[in-house]
Amino acid sequence: MAFVLTAENYYSQEANERYMSVSQFKDFAGTYGKMRCEFYAMEKLSGRWFDKKTLPLMIGSYVDSYFEGTLGKFKEENPEIFKMDGTLLAEFKHADEIIERIKRDKYFMKFMSGEKQKIMTTDMFGCNWKIKMDSYIKGVAIVDLKVMASITKPHWVRDFGYMDFVRYWGYDLQGAVYQEVVYQNTGERLPFYIAAATKENEPDIRVIQVTQPYLDEALSTVKSNMSRILDVKYGKAEPDRCDQCDCCRHYRVLTRPITIADLTMQI
Repeated sequence: MAFVLTAENYYSQEANERYMSVSQFKDFAGTYGKMRCEFYAMEKLSGRWFDKKTLPLMIGSYVDSYFEGTLGKFKEENPEIFKMDGTLLAEFKHADEIIERIKRDKYFMKFMSGEKQKIMTTDMFGCNWKIKMDSYIKGVAIVDLKVMASITKPHWVRDFGYMDFVRYWGYDLQGAVYQEVVYQNTGERLPFYIAAATKENEPDIRVIQVTQPYLDEALSTVKSNMSRILDVKYGKAEPDRCDQCDCCRHYRVLTRPITIADLTMQI
């Protein structure tokens, strides 16, 4: 029976083996803020490694699920967000405040008014790709909701200097892939926006357009990395290890001592 990608199996191991996604690409290739590790990507893809839940990601998922209309399901599947008396932990009470802050801004909500969790697929750069859009406004825009610590805090990158959060975490790569997949499905090259909200005591909210020159450059980056990624994914090349991530530390087997110089080689 032919595999049909659905909302229910979108994140399944079989779907990840059959399709490339932005998150999988970033596992292989990394971003300025996320170290590349092909070994980690392959262990995760094979189901031998699972990322642990973290509080920042859980808060983001909580807010996401509200706008997806699946908050009730999220609460059922994550009982650890509740205290013994059945009330939400303080961090998730604050997540409710973030939601309310978003809801009272009409301009922000206009960008969240599209079709939720719209799935599209296409064949490009030698493989099948899948995307799932937070808010797809047909013929108008592609919107992704992000919940983060700060919108304006810069990130330091060696040999570059200070960088915005969009490029640091590879959200330009996401926008580029989403735009191209939509274009190949509809013939429309839509603008990509990040609807951003922060976890600060007083949540900040912004709608950020990732302009076309950044998207064009990011798509070129994706294309240039795909040959190596596909060789590794399909067993034609051995995966490189970063030797720094949790996955590499977990599987590390010592065979020799290292020198003082080795301690700073990857800084």
